[in-house]
Amino acid sequence: MWNYDKRLMYPVRVKKPDPMSASIIISQLGGPDGELGAATRYLQQRYSMPYGEIVGVLTDIGTEELAHIEMVSALIYQLTRNMTEEQIKKAGFAPYFVDHTAGVYPQAASGVPFSAGTLQVTGDTFADLHEDMAAEQKARLSYDNILRLVDDPDVKDTIRFLRERELVHFQRFGEAIRIAQDKVNARNFYAFNPSFDTKEANLLKDC
Repeated sequence: MWNYDKRLMYPVRVKKPDPMSASIIISQLGGPDGELGAATRYLQQRYSMPYGEIVGVLTDIGTEELAHIEMVSALIYQLTRNMTEEQIKKAGFAPYFVDHTAGVYPQAASGVPFSAGTLQVTGDTFADLHEDMAAEQKARLSYDNILRLVDDPDVKDTIRFLRERELVHFQRFGEAIRIAQDKVNARNFYAFNPSFDTKEANLLKDC
């Protein structure tokens, strides 16, 4: 369903290797608040979303997160290509190097591999959208922390772009919540969750 444009969403041009920076930026690929988790979360949540406008938001943002995966991966690749053995050892990159050489493997900065256990798809409109807003804020915080630790202006430029997009996504999910609030009422709040007992829903409709 996608048309793929063979270029990065935003240019990534790193001039010198820096495995230390790569070892922290990698968290935004496969860490608990990274882009791989974000893309997976949003593209799966859309199936049970009852409102077409919000399905569109989840599809748009989930697709953009795929582009962010490419950007973060390009950053990691460019920061670790042509490393010397001395650079690998000095940066503390040796444990990663032993397992993956200079391959781009999705993991957190702590070394924990990517896990879908860091995300949720509940089928409940408001639970999912509130998690999405929180996810964007946590991703923004991760980029803030990365900016505190990296010095290369080429790297910082890309990280700033990604951080700004998290703020935009946060705003769009806020708008999606307002759309859902306008459409839902006490009678149909649980209508799209058939497992929820109707009697219980009636008891809660005035809450």
